[in-house]
Amino acid sequence: MPSTTHPAIAKMLEKYDLSTADKTYEALREILQEIVLLGLSRAGFFGHALFYGGTALRILYGLDRFSEDLDFSLIVPDESFDLSVYEDAVIEALHSFGFEVSIQIKKSDSIIKSAFVKGNTSQHLINIEAPEDIVKAFGQGRLVKIKLEVDTQPPLDFESEMKTLLVPSPFTIKTMTIPSLFAGKMHAILCRNWSTRPKGRDWYDLVWYISHGYELDIKHLNARVQQSCAWQENQGLTIDKDLDRSYIIELLKSRIDDLDIAAAKRDVEVFVSDKRVLEIWSRDFFMEIVQQIKFKL
Repeated sequence: MPSTTHPAIAKMLEKYDLSTADKTYEALREILQEIVLLGLSRAGFFGHALFYGGTALRILYGLDRFSEDLDFSLIVPDESFDLSVYEDAVIEALHSFGFEVSIQIKKSDSIIKSAFVKGNTSQHLINIEAPEDIVKAFGQGRLVKIKLEVDTQPPLDFESEMKTLLVPSPFTIKTMTIPSLFAGKMHAILCRNWSTRPKGRDWYDLVWYISHGYELDIKHLNARVQQSCAWQENQGLTIDKDLDRSYIIELLKSRIDDLDIAAAKRDVEVFVSDKRVLEIWSRDFFMEIVQQIKFKL
């Protein structure tokens, strides 16, 4: 019986381990993410915005963990930015590869504009010819969701570049360079409010940046911290001087001292295929590796 899966999707599936329901679901979501990016590119979205965050690292630079959301930053601040302009292009792109979806644009006065792409998980798994037992594992009512967020008032002083993706069809994306992306991640580590739920994905990505020897864009990090730093503000503190290497390390050590290692591992373990890489995580481990951070001045 001939395959009903679109040839481009079948090719994309070849790189994934589809041996379990969870792994197949993550593969499906990532393929849908890439098609969403294709739709946005075709509609001219990247003339106005940059792709950044964990999913950008995963899709564009090979980060070895899955990521949930698609995060974007406008190139020039614009509070009137309307994400719904791109709704039809995204739906059309997904439909052209056999995926029926709906999009919900969140109505809000926030500077972060967001939308959710939603589709029936079981039907999409059938579309990629997943085994029957995996399809059944998700039931008929579960939705696969992809969240899009656009920062309409972004901190500037970043560096950008164009990247080309060849699947599911050749297209280009504008993104931040690795050093500027690193600055965004460092801002999250230094400034995100954790409460009792630290985001282990931030710390996993930190290890990834350091292990690859990527430089940290201090200029962009300063722009981000000057705009906001929720954790510092919550502590009644202010960062009242420009960040340099020694000050960044000092702030990092303070955050490591407060880090619940076990909770951080629980947050990220569902996104990595080999949980053994987390076994080395400890306060001493993080204290040691942050000394290896390279800085782009």
